[in-house]
Amino acid sequence: MLDPIGSAGAKLNGVVDETIRWIAQDSADALLGAGVGVAVIAGLQLLLLAVRRLCPADGAGWRGVVRGIADRTLLLFVVAAGLDAATHVALMPGPLLRLVENIFTIALAVQGALWLRALVLFAVQRRIVADNQDSAALGSAVGVITVLVNVVVWLLAGILILDNLGVNVTALVAGLGVGGIAIGLAAQGIFSDLFAALAILFDRPFRVGDTISYGNSVGTVEHIGLKTTRIRAISGEQLVMANTKLLEQQVANLRRIEERRVLFNLRFVYQLHPDVLAALPRELEAIVAAQPDCRFDRAVFTGFGAFSLDFELVFFVTVPDLAAMLAARQAVGFGVIRRMREMGVDFAYPSTTNFTAAPDGRLIDPSAN
Repeated sequence: MLDPIGSAGAKLNGVVDETIRWIAQDSADALLGAGVGVAVIAGLQLLLLAVRRLCPADGAGWRGVVRGIADRTLLLFVVAAGLDAATHVALMPGPLLRLVENIFTIALAVQGALWLRALVLFAVQRRIVADNQDSAALGSAVGVITVLVNVVVWLLAGILILDNLGVNVTALVAGLGVGGIAIGLAAQGIFSDLFAALAILFDRPFRVGDTISYGNSVGTVEHIGLKTTRIRAISGEQLVMANTKLLEQQVANLRRIEERRVLFNLRFVYQLHPDVLAALPRELEAIVAAQPDCRFDRAVFTGFGAFSLDFELVFFVTVPDLAAMLAARQAVGFGVIRRMREMGVDFAYPSTTNFTAAPDGRLIDPSAN
């Protein structure tokens, strides 16, 4: 029966015997390797010490990244790096060389996983700090992101270690692939909403507190969760939308409006004199210019309607506040009515006019009888 512990002990004894024999037979080469290894270890330790002194623990930007990497550098990796450096200058026996290579591979895989995890989580934390308004919402996703990062980096590190130790990982990778596909298909809806939530939190199409319009609904975002987003509709009720369904629609973020466009379609009677019609654009522009926070765009004749001469008045309210736009639209509308009354210009409305004609086609004035 195979005894793995006894086999490992025998191999270790063999390595020890070969190492003692090598040191006794070639002490100069062994001393050179030891000196290089100690120098590399001391140099790396001094470098880490200098980094910790130059980069404060609460530093921002690249200083914080460098300090985080230094704090997460293991002594095991430093020692393994020194041993690996010694193998390049000293001709070690085969068993000892393989042992050093295995130690360095394991240390490098573990250290790389720690560094990669630190970099990813630092990027997430930096995004949280960059926007205080969404820190609570982003914080709800940090736990999930941490779990995903841990699973990925440690799984890769484990496969790398096993592969370098001579273990056939082909079947393991294939099994993980099949298992991942099965889990993905079983939890497709959950993962879809999860990644949609991460897209909302990091891509920032809207934030908590923004007023958005989607589909036929308008409301204020109250909470962005990992599966759903809760929105307070303008009619008062709370709407709960799956993140995936929400992103499938066209979303308009009303909070990010810089200025608001106002359009008036004006209809005047056909009886107006052409000179009066030509003066209307200037009059309408003057009405808009008299209002604060309003920028005139155009006032143009747009066509001959079924019962009216049609004009289009367009202007912008240069402040994003909805109340300011409503007030400006009302003021301009009242100004148009007042000025048209002063000019004797009548607005058109749907109507029908009957004319009486003689047999020869001449119009007859009914009031003449």
